[in-house]
Amino acid sequence: MHRLREFIREYHPIVHTLIIGTVFVRAASSMSMPFLAIYLSNTTNLSPVMIGLIIGAGPLASTVGGFVGGTLSDQFGRRRIMLIALYTWVFVFLGFAIGKSALFFILLNILAGLCRSFYEPVSQALMADISEPEKRFKVFSLRYLAINVGVAVGPLLGAWLALWGGAFPFFVTAAIYLLYTIILQGLLTRFGIKDIEGQKKEQVNFTLAFQVVKQDVALRYYIMGGILVAFGYSQMTTTLPQYVNQTLVDGVVLYSYLLSLNAITVVILQMPISKWAENKTPLYNLIVGCLLYAIGLIGFGVTSSFVGLLIAMFIFTLGEIITFPASTVFIDNLAPEGMRGTYFGAQSFHNLGQSIGPAFAGYILGLFNGTVMFIVVAIISLASILFYMAGERDYSKKTGKKMGAMSAEENT
Repeated sequence: MHRLREFIREYHPIVHTLIIGTVFVRAASSMSMPFLAIYLSNTTNLSPVMIGLIIGAGPLASTVGGFVGGTLSDQFGRRRIMLIALYTWVFVFLGFAIGKSALFFILLNILAGLCRSFYEPVSQALMADISEPEKRFKVFSLRYLAINVGVAVGPLLGAWLALWGGAFPFFVTAAIYLLYTIILQGLLTRFGIKDIEGQKKEQVNFTLAFQVVKQDVALRYYIMGGILVAFGYSQMTTTLPQYVNQTLVDGVVLYSYLLSLNAITVVILQMPISKWAENKTPLYNLIVGCLLYAIGLIGFGVTSSFVGLLIAMFIFTLGEIITFPASTVFIDNLAPEGMRGTYFGAQSFHNLGQSIGPAFAGYILGLFNGTVMFIVVAIISLASILFYMAGERDYSKKTGKKMGAMSAEENT
């Protein structure tokens, strides 16, 4: 009980609210959005091509949406942008439940992508605003853990809710988002986030934001590194299932076990690994994480057994656990105090890797085989280390210091 009280006191109440809320909203969206293609197929006359266009519209919109939302949050405040995104999201889920036409669904998924890309970078920026620098790595690790808990639970709930009717999960998701938004709005007011923003806000506009990002060489290196990491990470849900299905009997079932291992590993090991990683520099963690990614990818390609795939997925997941929070801390170091939202929003450009990766790897898979494909992808992913090192070098040249470890003990 004492340790629980210490944990609660360690972070700002809004940090706890955002982390707990992340579990519920990710579970809620995961109980509906993964089933969107099936829902559209069963309830409309849309062709598979049109359904594919609808599904792809969201990620495409989020590629630039994060930068826009982050810049707006620097200009008008985190609180306002987050709440607008969340309330809009409620109507988006209601729209999915009642919509009929293809154009309407495309517009809805574009809005869904924008809402996600507005809310998530802005909520990360707010967490950084109200957390001491030495605590931010742990905060971002807790957030990532919350995401995985929600994603692990959501699809199971969605499958059960779908028994009540195709649109029912979307109504439930809308209700959960509305409840969370109302609670968050009340707490943001209660704990004076509007006043905090008034003290920290600077005169930021899109012209200034674009100029700063354009001139920040370290940020450009970071974005390139992130694109290459996303390029490799995207294979887990695109080419890996195809490869497993082609090479092993009952590949679809076995792939579901691999995904379960990924989620369980994150939930169990996120905090122990974060405790180890918070005493290291962001660059060190990114290098270790990218090496583990590459080993996991090569493992997928060279193994011919399911046990080998399980081991490769475990190693790949360790890279994921280290890399995701470390990349957030890396960009937190780069961001000027008054433009943290803009910089966190720039992370959305990593989605280019998610877009390019599956198509490129699928092309290689068609030309050669899975072994060649995964080795090529691993090499491309490893190249991200060069960009992260270049970003660190430029940061050091510009500031006269290196990015330090994110633990209080290491910084003192």
